[in-house]
Amino acid sequence: MATPLDNIESFPELDTNLLSNETLDRSSPELWPEKIPGVDEFAALKSPATETAKKPWEAELAKNDINMLNELGSLTTNELMKKVKGLQNVAYQLGLEEAHEMTRGRYLKIFSGSKRE
Repeated sequence: MATPLDNIESFPELDTNLLSNETLDRSSPELWPEKIPGVDEFAALKSPATETAKKPWEAELAKNDINMLNELGSLTTNELMKKVKGLQNVAYQLGLEEAHEMTRGRYLKIFSGSKRE
């Protein structure tokens, strides 16, 4: 059974037969009407190529940040869950301490505004 790839000599002819000399000029409003006026200018302003601000994940990391990422990446699922629960407990304890200090500040009248006469 013969396949089209068996006759390699016919490919140059095929390429010239398929070649189109038509040029599509997108600047013509009749050929390529704008669906919503002003969208092309807005898209050009907001295209990723024009944005030069770095994303947070593209920022340069310090050596200790990279070490922390490597450490967290090497943890198993259970170890990672223990680490997260530990962080939640620390955050809870800090919240309790802050509430205690705020109450203490209220009793000592640190937060009341002094009125000058």
